[in-house]
Amino acid sequence: MKAMNRHSGGSLLVWTLAVQVLLCWSGIYTTDSIDSTKNCKLYSDSESERKVLKRLEPLAQRNFTVDSTNADEDYTYVFQLCGDAWGASGAGVVQLDNKKAKKQTVIGMYNATQAYGGRDWVMLIYRDGETYDSHCSKEKRRAIVMISCDRDMDVGKLGSVLENREREQDCFYLFELVSSAVCPPLQSQLSPGSIILIIGVCVVAVYLIGGFLYQRLIVGAKGMEQFPNYAFWVEVGNLTADGCDFVCRSRSREEAPAYRGVATEPLEEEPEERDDHLLPM
Repeated sequence: MKAMNRHSGGSLLVWTLAVQVLLCWSGIYTTDSIDSTKNCKLYSDSESERKVLKRLEPLAQRNFTVDSTNADEDYTYVFQLCGDAWGASGAGVVQLDNKKAKKQTVIGMYNATQAYGGRDWVMLIYRDGETYDSHCSKEKRRAIVMISCDRDMDVGKLGSVLENREREQDCFYLFELVSSAVCPPLQSQLSPGSIILIIGVCVVAVYLIGGFLYQRLIVGAKGMEQFPNYAFWVEVGNLTADGCDFVCRSRSREEAPAYRGVATEPLEEEPEERDDHLLPM
């Protein structure tokens, strides 16, 4: 009895641990994977922009980096969709100065997001970055990420196009990215008639293959008898041929002969006339 109690208690403990692990995994999955774009706060909240962000859900929780190097500057840019880029709280795009021990400069915040989209592209704007030191009237930095469609690529590499800061205001950093996430859904090119034809061909194929296997393996038929419902289809073929012959042929099969021939029925033998009485006695 004690052994049975120990066995029952061990099973209950195992099941309890399994349920707890499952609940923890479900909680992690729910918080991390379901609609991560909600972390983005739209600069002016609208349903249309929220739908555009929803299209980018496959890109969430991923860091994208690109290096920009010239004679005077050596920067690394880090972009994350609705998440902390390079671990900087609230930053959607971060600039790292490689010449100054990875000094961080926030280019744009994901709590000030704008999202615009077309049929096969999305333009994501992060506003309210750190202010310029001397350029652009010391306004706040802004990052623009252009995401375009490429059906052959889940997501490409982040590309740095330019930094437009030689102006008084509305300066921006421009990046580009390609992904299949923004591609429009493919429309079916099949007409209703084509779909019906495909279904019909599939049904006939199943009928022939299934009937052949049944006749061969279950009934034990050989040769043409393996064809499903062979007698029925032979009769249908004969009737079809007869109907076609009747409709399409203009000449009757049984024509009256052009001349009178010899009767086919055997003539009745006339009784032999005996003229023995005419002979002289």
